[in-house]
Amino acid sequence: MITDTHTHLYSDAFSDDRADMMQRAIDAGVTRFFIPAIDSGFTESMYDLEKEYPENVFLMMGLHPTSVKENYEEELAHVEEQFEKRDFFAVGEIGIDLYWDTSTLEIQKIAFKRQIQLAKKYKLPIVIHCRDAFDEIFEVLETEKSEDLFGIFHCFTGDFEQAQRAISFNMKLGIGGVVTFKNGKIDTFLNQIPLKHIVLETDSPYLAPVPYRGKRNESSYLTLICKKLSALYNITEAEVARITTENSKAVFKV
Repeated sequence: MITDTHTHLYSDAFSDDRADMMQRAIDAGVTRFFIPAIDSGFTESMYDLEKEYPENVFLMMGLHPTSVKENYEEELAHVEEQFEKRDFFAVGEIGIDLYWDTSTLEIQKIAFKRQIQLAKKYKLPIVIHCRDAFDEIFEVLETEKSEDLFGIFHCFTGDFEQAQRAISFNMKLGIGGVVTFKNGKIDTFLNQIPLKHIVLETDSPYLAPVPYRGKRNESSYLTLICKKLSALYNITEAEVARITTENSKAVFKV
């Protein structure tokens, strides 16, 4: 059994073959799918997905940093409303993204902080999105640092020092397709980090691993990431799957 800790299965990229794509993943041994939210526009399709795969699909709720716009107060109210209505497994994905838009940095910080506080209120993990924003993310985490702050640094692409710093905030590192890229760099130091700090993810439909780089990603490709880590850590793929799934259970409590 392998756990995909981050996959956008509700994405339109899968609208033509979602059932087949899910079946390929399940046949490959990927049986647990953790689904991050983006904004209110995707809430219903997330709920539909959960109805269809109640045994396999685990939902998060949150406001993605690239969706933090002028109406962010409205969007945060939607997130809070959903938490009042039902249970989720994490607050995510949340964070800061300075790749697409630097002008929203201040409101991105506010939204990030508010959602960390929401996670603490519900005693839930956070799932962090960080793009071109390590310093800014760490600055916010520093102000919120506490025993009840924990979660996953999704799609970790930083250096060894940043990895250690992320771990110091009780974060696991979400490792995906980038570990298979020639210029991805994380493969050069990853095996210096104990596997107990690692979870696996695809972030599908994005960031497909080699040999599918540049094409649509899907959860069955998690086996390729597992294979890469097996080579890096010099242990069997089964062992990588077992340890990283245990790690995901420690974070999501399921």
